[in-house]
Amino acid sequence: MTVIAAHATPTRWWHSRAAYRFMRHHLALAGIAMISLLVLACVIGPYALPYDSLHIDLRARFAPPLSGQHYFGTDPLGRDLAARLLMAGRISLLVGFSAMLLSTLIGTLVGVTAGYRGGWVGAALMRTVDGFLSYPSIFLVLALAATLRPSPVMITVIIAVTSWMETARIVEAEVRSLREREFVQAARMVGLSGKHIMFREILPNAMGPIIVAASLAVARAILLEAYISFLGYGIQPPLPSWGNMLNGAQQYLASAPWLAIIPGAAITIAVTSFNFIGDGLRDALDVRDDHI
Repeated sequence: MTVIAAHATPTRWWHSRAAYRFMRHHLALAGIAMISLLVLACVIGPYALPYDSLHIDLRARFAPPLSGQHYFGTDPLGRDLAARLLMAGRISLLVGFSAMLLSTLIGTLVGVTAGYRGGWVGAALMRTVDGFLSYPSIFLVLALAATLRPSPVMITVIIAVTSWMETARIVEAEVRSLREREFVQAARMVGLSGKHIMFREILPNAMGPIIVAASLAVARAILLEAYISFLGYGIQPPLPSWGNMLNGAQQYLASAPWLAIIPGAAITIAVTSFNFIGDGLRDALDVRDDHI
């Protein structure tokens, strides 16, 4: 009897079950749409507006939204609020994405090393993580921001070095569950190095939780930047960010509420969208649904 070997056709990611489940998560799709529009507006929008973010027109101070060419109104110096909002979005989103990348990198390296090595190395790394988590991160962020010279790069670093611990714990738990699997034992038997096993064999199989944590980390970083800028320790004027726009608007809440409502709405849309995306990724990458 002749046996014909069947060669499995690789499944494209867009045909996978995870992609199918993600596409059925309507809030996650709405989040992607909103973030895409927000990023596109922040990148292209300032070039399409009649005024730049630093143009001052004292005769147009406190113009309400939809006043002539000032679509979102103006601020106390007569600067166009739409231009400042979009330029601030560049800063806030860039800080959010950059802080996410850096914190995810740090947390992944710590988590993979602690989970695979175990022993005293893993214990020392995870006790360090516990030590950071035992201290309220917002106070650590404010202490560093008040001590160091504020700039977008410095704020990004401060947020990243105070936000990597959750990723480290997630990755460490995932790696510990994977390090005794058959494919890891086989890699050890053929003499592959520990570094190769950690980063070429185990890490690709732990990417699901990392991706979910990274999407939620962007929202957290945007909120932290807005918080410390609102308190005056973050991005400094005249460079706009959503947080320092809120800081400048607090004394005009009664007379010009749009100064606070508009940047507050931008923060809400960005953070909510990233949370929706994170929820969708978590549901899509839940391997417990792939048992059939």
